[in-house]
Amino acid sequence: MPTFAYDAVNNAGKKQSGTIDAASADEALKKIRAQGLFPSGVKEQKIAGGAGGGGAKKVRDPGKKKKGKGINISFGGVSTKKLTLFTRQLSTLQDAGLPLLRSLQILESQQKPSKLKTVLQGVCEEVESGTSLSEAMAKFPKAFDRLYTKMVAAGEVGGVLDVILQRLADFMEKGQRLKRRIIGALIYPAVVIFIAVLIVTGIMYFVIPKFQEIFEDFDVKLPDLTIFMINASKWVAGTSSKDQVVPGVIWILISPILIFLFFKLVRKTGPGRAITDIIVLKIPVLGTMLRKTAIARFTRTLGTLISAGVPILEAILITRDTSGNYVFEQALTKVHDSIREGETFAGPLREAKVCDMIVVNMIDVGEETGDLDVMLMKIADNYDEEVDVAVASLLSLLEPFMVVVLGGIVLLIVLALFLPLVSMIESVSNTTKK
Repeated sequence: MPTFAYDAVNNAGKKQSGTIDAASADEALKKIRAQGLFPSGVKEQKIAGGAGGGGAKKVRDPGKKKKGKGINISFGGVSTKKLTLFTRQLSTLQDAGLPLLRSLQILESQQKPSKLKTVLQGVCEEVESGTSLSEAMAKFPKAFDRLYTKMVAAGEVGGVLDVILQRLADFMEKGQRLKRRIIGALIYPAVVIFIAVLIVTGIMYFVIPKFQEIFEDFDVKLPDLTIFMINASKWVAGTSSKDQVVPGVIWILISPILIFLFFKLVRKTGPGRAITDIIVLKIPVLGTMLRKTAIARFTRTLGTLISAGVPILEAILITRDTSGNYVFEQALTKVHDSIREGETFAGPLREAKVCDMIVVNMIDVGEETGDLDVMLMKIADNYDEEVDVAVASLLSLLEPFMVVVLGGIVLLIVLALFLPLVSMIESVSNTTKK
């Protein structure tokens, strides 16, 4: 029978850990709870030697001294992966019936020094002083955004905090999965382009100057393409003129960083953000993929909020603020105003033309049947699959495009270097005949 290692707390709130024999993880949880313990984690383990133990539990001494908090120095923000794990663990502890403050203290104590540990210490202090969990989390917006705190508040009001936290963890996991798919799809072309740029730069810096010396020794007339390539090589090497201070190779290497910083700076302004979002959505293939991603994101966010009991007007505002795209923000603003005036959800969305008609029609049906949250979640699941198809289409187009572009660059370099060689061979041949 498998052996499971577990971590739990007893009725006094002290931590215990040990092992227990059970046919499955669910059965192990039942056995642990039957002993009056509240499990926070169960994991199957292999026992050395394969025999013995006979199901006996090894329980740590609960009287061990707790380590002091000490100084907790942290940098950066809270990763979504860590926040998702914390949310799921807190849901498990609440489902087991453990007091909220004790649950937070347990989860804070098991964190390594990080931003999340610092935040949880602050949340524990706020809750201990009588503040509600949602209000305590709202004081740390860099870790718990508005969507998170509103869902927690809805769970507290409805008395279903464990269920809401479970839904929130599922929502965050699906969002991360979608993000990983897109990033994973873009890594391959980015790496290929980066390596290609390095190779071409290396040819410009090291190879073409050698050919230039050969051409000068033979005193042949160079084609315009070769002259252009030699001038480009001089710019890369920083020898094009006395006025050139920075070699071109430096500009090539830092240009991705400069472009990224410029893009971020433009995005900081309202008009810049609006223009870039509109332009990006109009790019063939890539724009389609990003549009489907935005639809999946806003429908899942709104569906999760409505199912958690958040009022629809407030849910739409939260969804708007977390949509991440100016075009969809404007559309959701119109939807909010329409519902506030007693109109429908689907009408403004249909007029905005940011979603496919199937999305608008499904939302319309959801309004009529009273199952808007269910319909929104179905749309999100459907568009998650469509994003996969869009990613595959993007890759299938990028690969031949990159091959053609790189092949064209190589062809230009080869022509630029070998055309003068043909002239040199002809010149030598004519001299020999004479």
